[in-house]
This record gives sequence, structure tokens and C-alpha cells, in this order.
Amino acid sequence: MSAYDTICIMAAIAILISIINHRIGKFQPTIAITGWSIAISFILLILSKLGYIPLNDEHELIQMVQGVKFDDFLLKGVLGFLLFGGALNIQLPHLKDQKFEISFLALVGTVFSTFFIGTVLWVLFKICTIDIDFIYCCLFGSLISPTDPIAVLAIVKKLNAPQRISTQIEGESLFNDGVGLVIFVTLFEIAFSKTAPTVSSTALLFIREALGGIAFGAVLGVVFHFLIKTSHDNMFRLILTILIPTFGYVVSEHIEVSAPLAMVVAGIIIGNWTRNTISKEASHQISHLWELADEILNAILFLLIGFMMITFSFHFIDILAVVIAIPLVLLSRYLTIKYSYKVFSRHRRYNPLSIKILTWGGLRGGLALAMAMAIPTGIPIGFSPDIDVKEIIVLMTYAVVIFSIIVQGSTITPMIYQAKAEQEKMDQTAADSVSTTEPSTSDTDNR
Repeated sequence: MSAYDTICIMAAIAILISIINHRIGKFQPTIAITGWSIAISFILLILSKLGYIPLNDEHELIQMVQGVKFDDFLLKGVLGFLLFGGALNIQLPHLKDQKFEISFLALVGTVFSTFFIGTVLWVLFKICTIDIDFIYCCLFGSLISPTDPIAVLAIVKKLNAPQRISTQIEGESLFNDGVGLVIFVTLFEIAFSKTAPTVSSTALLFIREALGGIAFGAVLGVVFHFLIKTSHDNMFRLILTILIPTFGYVVSEHIEVSAPLAMVVAGIIIGNWTRNTISKEASHQISHLWELADEILNAILFLLIGFMMITFSFHFIDILAVVIAIPLVLLSRYLTIKYSYKVFSRHRRYNPLSIKILTWGGLRGGLALAMAMAIPTGIPIGFSPDIDVKEIIVLMTYAVVIFSIIVQGSTITPMIYQAKAEQEKMDQTAADSVSTTEPSTSDTDNR
């Protein structure tokens, strides 16, 4: 079965689950799709263990899932579409209002989280006599630290959170995704390069990927802005928007700059500048096209995430690593947000639930899993040649991703509703304080 056949079947299954969830369920579509696919995978694994189904590498379902090559499908396929489509809806005035917070979380927060997770994981592994080099622990930290924009935008944005919280979550997820990928590539070069990297070469790699991606995204956005603006055919405008995450993404990779950051920057330019220069009808058509693409690609992606469970081999050491990874990633996220807000709160007031929501709403998704699957095989851990580093990192990543989508994604709604109520109280208090400080008409007349 070809990859195209597999994707078509996956799309049909995902749409069927979405229809059932729409009729009888109350979950977000991405949560429902992931949950159903995990449940099916779990049942198949149990039946396989009991001997009812020969679930091995020759089984058609496993071959179908493995045939997609998840890391290529996401990193070299749909990621550009999802990032560009998500960035189209970012409002530049809101982004400017939160530029310091988003920049700090995306850069400082991601770097801190990467090395905090890497260091603590390495220490805990040493205590548990799991012999894994420090660089591989930091590699896991780099791929799991960024909040995944695909998961975040698919779940959190639909709950209509308070504006500043929503902007921080969406903006951070879009930008720290690119930053995290750059850190991952840098650490990947250090871990697997045949030549010993220097500090200067590592710094240049980081700068080229990050700043180069932002600069190329700006150029890409401006060029296509004028092409779309000067076009008088709405269909041609739609085609031009499709060229950005296809042609633009491929060029970004070939000139070795961060393609994700380029897509985010280009999407913000098209979404904020270009849309204001074309008719409302053309703008609505662009919105509808990318909403449709977002729904379909997300459905396939999250279904694949769930079905990937049947392709894994589990050992006791993997279970131990998973038990360590989930609370460690949550702790890292909490500390990152808590101490970032100690800096932020010096300048303005925030919703009292901001830390709680940004911690619990820091979802991980397919991007982290794709990066984990890009790690080479054949690097055994110290005491067991049958278990390699990639297996442990992939299973830790998978566990964190599933926990964040299913548990965090399905329980964040009450927090956001509570935050809305708190925001209304804050707005009312601010309005009351303004009205009491303004002189009344009678006072003015008496003066």
C-alpha cells in the first residue's frame, strides 16, 4: 500500500470519527480523533498479546502506519501548511502588545526548559542506573520543550480565552516551535556530527537558522504580499497563498534557514497586511481555504499519532523513562512560566490564572514526535544492547504528547472559563476606578 493510499484511508477514518464526535460527543475534534485511535491501538495490542491477532511487522496495519514515515510527513510535508495557516490568524496589534512576553517565552523559556529537562533527566537516569549521555538528554529537552503550535492552535484557540492569554499561548507556540527546532538541529549536529563542533560554529548555526528564517520569511511575505495585492483574480490569489508553504518551505530548507520560522513570519505578513488591501470576499475565501486545510491535515496528523502506538516495542526501562518524563516536563513548564511571569509582572497586571493556563495549556504534539523519530537508531544504552537511545526518547516523547493532548487538552476548558470570569471582574474593577476618578458633571459645574 502506497503512502498516498494510506493518507486517503487515514483521512476517511479521521472524518468518520469527527462525524461521530460531532453527533454524540462533546470533545474537541483533535482530542476525539487522538483518543479513538489510541483506544483502537490499545485494543489491537491486547488482542495481539493474547494471540488473537498476529500484530507484527508484516501486518498490513503496521505497514500502513510505518509507510507514511511520520517525521518526513510532518517536517517535510504538512508542517509548512499548518504553521502558515495558523499564523494567518495572528493579529499583529495583539502580537505587538505581547511582543516582550512572547519573545521571552519563546527564546529564554525554551533554552531554560531544554537544559533544565536535560540536566534533571540525566541525573535521574544516573540514579536509576540508565546510562545515557548528557547530550541525548538535552536533545530530548530541546524537542519536548516547545509547545506545539499544531496542538495548541487546534484546541486552545477555539475556546475563546481572554485576549492576552490567548495571544501569549498562540504567539509563543508559533515562535518557540521554530526556536526549539533550531536548538534541536544545533544539538543534533553536536551529538551526531563526525567533526567536533566549536562554540563559534554552533553559535553561527543557531544564528543562521533563527535569524535567517525570520529574514527569509519577511522577504517571502513581502514578495507574495505584492503579488496577491496586484492580482485581480481571487482564484489566483488562493493559488499564491498555497505557494508560500510549498515553494517557500522548500527554498527555506535548501538555503538552510529555519523553514518553520519563515512560514510564521510570512503568515503574519499575509494575514495582517495583505488581507487589508484586498476585498472582503477575497479575504474570506483565503480564510475558508486555510481553515479547511487546517481541519483536514490536523485530522490526519492526530489520527497517525494515535495509531503509532502499535508500531512501538515496549521494555521495562521504557516504562520507567515514561514515568519520569511526564512529571518532569510539566515541572519544567511550570517553572518556566512562573519565573517568566515574575519578570512580566513588573510592567503590567495579568489575569491571576495566566500561569496556570499557560502551564497546563502548553501542549505537545506531532512536531516533537517527528523530531524524536529523526534521531538515528543503533545507539545502545550502557547495560542493554537491545534498547537504543532513540527507542527511549521516542517513547518518552510519545507519552508526553498523548498526555498533553488527551489529559491537558480535555481538562483546560474549565480553567479558561474561570479565567474569563476573572477577566470580567478585572475589567469591571478598572472601569469602576476610572469612573470614580473622573469628576462628575455637578462637580465640574460647581467649579
